[in-house]
Amino acid sequence: MDRKAFHLGDVVEMKKGHPCGTNAWKVIRMGMDIRMKCTGCGHSVLLPRSRFEKRLRKILIHADPPDE
Repeated sequence: MDRKAFHLGDVVEMKKGHPCGTNAWKVIRMGMDIRMKCTGCGHSVLLPRSRFEKRLRKILIHADPPDE
């Protein structure tokens, strides 16, 4: 299975929607765990990277990749 490349600041769509009615999340922290923030209500969720990658459907808005 292909791994989707996501970066800090990307807005992603997950398989299950949030109870507030939106399905768009902004990635606000990356590491072993991924913290994402709901774009509708602002609720923040912390998921292990493996669970995040399984539930990720697609990347809606790409953030500018960091300069290296």
